Amino acid sequence: MDIRHLKAFLAVFEERNITAAAQRLCVAQPTLSVTIRQLEEQLGVALFLRQARGVEVSEQARQLYPQAQRLVAEAQALSRWFREGQRRLPLQLGVEADIASSHVEAFVRMACQAVPAVQLTLLDGCAGDARLGVEALCCEDELFLALWEEPYVLAMATGSTQVEQWISCPEHFAHQRLLGFYGNLEQVGHAGSLQQAVPMVAAGLGAALLPQSLVDCHRGLHWRPWQESTLTRRIGLCFAVQALQLPVLKQLHQALGGVQID
Repeated sequence: MDIRHLKAFLAVFEERNITAAAQRLCVAQPTLSVTIRQLEEQLGVALFLRQARGVEVSEQARQLYPQAQRLVAEAQALSRWFREGQRRLPLQLGVEADIASSHVEAFVRMACQAVPAVQLTLLDGCAGDARLGVEALCCEDELFLALWEEPYVLAMATGSTQVEQWISCPEHFAHQRLLGFYGNLEQVGHAGSLQQAVPMVAAGLGAALLPQSLVDCHRGLHWRPWQESTLTRRIGLCFAVQALQLPVLKQLHQALGGVQID
């Protein structure tokens, strides 16, 4: 028994007529009759009772019908899955550590809308065909397509009102610039990244100047603009010009407003 037998059975069951079922399947009537007979022999039951005008279905046929529907549908879905997989356009995208999940989610939506056939793989850090990152961390030979710009804001634990202590990120590229904004406040902790500073602030250890997207939806934090700070960052796609040889990245670059690059 194979899918061909089950499709033949479904057609005859639903049409109640061998001729109409043969026309539906685009096969000759004798061929369809042989296929049905083969299925009946394999199952050891009579599925249809031939009448002068059409066929009557047996009780065994009624029992087989929902199972045959399910098996044919699964086989067709499997076939579509493999065919569509062959047409997918793979793109590996690195995501820098300090990019907020809200920006990653927004980018995934944009990518899928811009290139519906994209098969996206997200990786950590500086990896993949391109990466979602901060403009200041792009290499000299890389191109940058800006997608968002956001300010740094003063993040504090929920309930805190005074800024008396602060958490630094010594490894961050903006560390030296941030030092001037904190002045003489006591430094009470170090974070390896801006993302790691978020739970330290939420725990009440101290305040920190952080990109707004990292603190917007965190329940343990509230923030306010820091008048002394005009620091902002731009987030977007970083990639080598050679990467645009990938059709998927070229389509995405153009759809997101990038300048045509030959």
